[in-house]
Parts: sequence; C-alpha cells; structure tokens
Amino acid sequence: MFGNSTSQPGSLSRRSFVGLGALGAATLAAALTGCGSTGGDKAAAGAGGSGTPSYYPSDYSKLIDASKAEGGALTIYSNTDQENWAPILRDFKAKYPWTKVSADNLDSDEVFQRQLSESATGKAPADMLVSNAVQAWSSYASKPDTLMAYDSPETKQLPEFAQLMPNVWAMSLDPVGIAYNSALMKDAPTSIADLAKAVSANPGSFKDKITTRDVKGAWGFSVSQAFAQGNPDAWTGLDAILPSARPETSSGTQKEKILSGEYEAGFFISSAVGYPAEKASGGLLKFVLPKDGTVVLGRGIGITPKAPHPATAKLFLDFVLSEAGQNAVAEGGLSSYRDNVELTEGRHTYQEVEKLAGKDGIIRVPYKVVPEADVTAFVSKWNAKLGK
Repeated sequence: MFGNSTSQPGSLSRRSFVGLGALGAATLAAALTGCGSTGGDKAAAGAGGSGTPSYYPSDYSKLIDASKAEGGALTIYSNTDQENWAPILRDFKAKYPWTKVSADNLDSDEVFQRQLSESATGKAPADMLVSNAVQAWSSYASKPDTLMAYDSPETKQLPEFAQLMPNVWAMSLDPVGIAYNSALMKDAPTSIADLAKAVSANPGSFKDKITTRDVKGAWGFSVSQAFAQGNPDAWTGLDAILPSARPETSSGTQKEKILSGEYEAGFFISSAVGYPAEKASGGLLKFVLPKDGTVVLGRGIGITPKAPHPATAKLFLDFVLSEAGQNAVAEGGLSSYRDNVELTEGRHTYQEVEKLAGKDGIIRVPYKVVPEADVTAFVSKWNAKLGK
C-alpha cells in the first residue's frame, strides 16, 4: 500500500512524543527553548557573500554564482497550497532576484509517485520535494539514490528534530485539528471526545455529516494512526464518530464541504488549510486543536538526487530554514518552529501549538516506515468502523 521497510518504534503514551525514542519530551522542550538563531540572520554579513549570516561557509558566494549560472529556475513537487507558498516564494525572489520557482500542488502520494516514475525514464524535472505525508516520505527516502546529500549551514541553528531524516528537513511543523461550521454547530468541539459526545447524543442528525481523511492515503494513515497510538482512549471517541463519518482525500475538499454545509465538522484537518480558511471565512469555519491529543506533522523538504538546478535548490533549502524563511513560512499559514519568528496576527508557530494543546498533548509523528502488515491491519480496522 505504501511500501515496506524498517519497522516503527513502539508507540508511547499521549503524554510524550510518539516514536521519538531517546530524545523524549523533556529533551525536545529544552531543544526548543534554545533553538533558532540569536539574531544570526541579522548578523554582519559573513565571508560567504553579501547578506549571508556570519555562520555560513566562507565560499557560499560560489553557490550563489552557480545559481545565477543555472538561470535560477527551480521546480518543486509538493502537496502544499499556493496560498501557503506565496510569501515564501515572494521573499526568496526578493533575496535572489534572478530566481524563478514553480511549486506544483499535487496529492500527497502523487509527489513521490510522480518523482519515482519520472526518474525511471531518466527525465525527472523536479529539483525538490515537499510533503507532510510522513509514511510516503519515509518509504520514498528509505530507497537508495532518492535524495541529494547536502549539509545546510542552517542545521546547527535549529533544534535537533528539525532534521527529520538524513537529507530531509522540516519546512514547518503543522498541527492537525478539528474544523466545524459555526452556523451548524453551536457548541464548539474542543476535542475528539467532545465531537464523539455530540454525535452520540444525536447520531441521526450527524449521519454522513462528519468528515475525516481517507486512511488509504499516506497522509490520512499517518495522522489517524498517530492519534490512535498517542491517545490511550482514542478508540472510545473514534468508535462513536466513525460510523457517522465519510472520508475525503484532501483537507481542501473537506474545507469546501464544511463551508457549504455538506459537513458540519471534520477531524484530522491540516492546519495548513484550517488556519487560512478560518481567517478567510469571517468566522463561518472554525479551526481548533484537539485537547485530547494534537497530532503534529513535520512538512519534509529535500533535494532530488539529480536536481536540474542543484545550486538554486540548496539556496532555497537554506532560505526556508533561515529566520527570514521561517517568518515567510508562518505568514503563509504554516507553523514555523524557530523561536524568533514574529508573532503577528495570522502567524502560527510550533511554540503556539505547545501553549494551546499543552506540551503533554502533542503527538509528533516520527519519519519511520510502518510495516505493511501494520498498515493493512490499521486501515482494515478503521474502514470497518466507517462501515466500508
């Protein structure tokens, strides 16, 4: 279904970070406290070239010159909306005016399927891949020769968990929440348990009025399984909700159907869609982080092994991880994680998620491949609850 490889570590309780192993919640919290540059991006320009931080390599200007020689073109395959990309691409071009970035918005699994199929033909135009479909990313990156090796100078300025896998970094750390139509649901569901109580109290009115993600897709599987593993009481609520729910393959589709009233609410909605939709809807759509466990996904970014424009791809990766890049990430509706991001209205950060959901309520998803047998068992159980 998603491929097979190494097995996933045993799950931890919700009051820790699923699959983080020795890092642990306490270490992660400490890392977050000290993460980010201390004004590094605003430091005096280093020897690497005009405008580069002092901690960049002394010969970084050669990478800039190489990007100019490439023509500055860049193709990105991603499952990220144009609304999320807009500030990032705007600020990257402002810093490197000769660049021209094309960021395709594909389905979560299609990002990797397309790259693999095109690589097999010897004609792969993508320079970079961006996706928060953890299972698909992990399966793809576990194969040989699927990523270019690169050591970003920003890595040491970031918390340890920023590098999700070798040569894969977190562009953002995005929470997954509940979205609901405030005109149809007067009582805000602040948790999966709340939503389950509402459905149980009036199952007839909620029949086919709740949406969740299709667990046959890599993204839907990752978030659903993470919640089920990270919350010991998860199935109590899910057992009540799933018989009334209908699966969809994208958060964008879920958003539109919640706004139209086809659905009253949806759970496991990406904040990359939920946050901007709440702002644009004038209050009709509300987006909340479940108090009984908020799943957080790293949105992975990496460079393809035979990127047609490798220098520009490296510049882009460094920019996205930088202080300026993380501010643009937050402006676009994704959740940045550097501790010096400007918290103006409409911007969201991982630190904010900690405050809203509580550090003990965060369920982070490790970039590990789940064995195919475990995937099949979970999908079968989930779909049986849906009545599929």
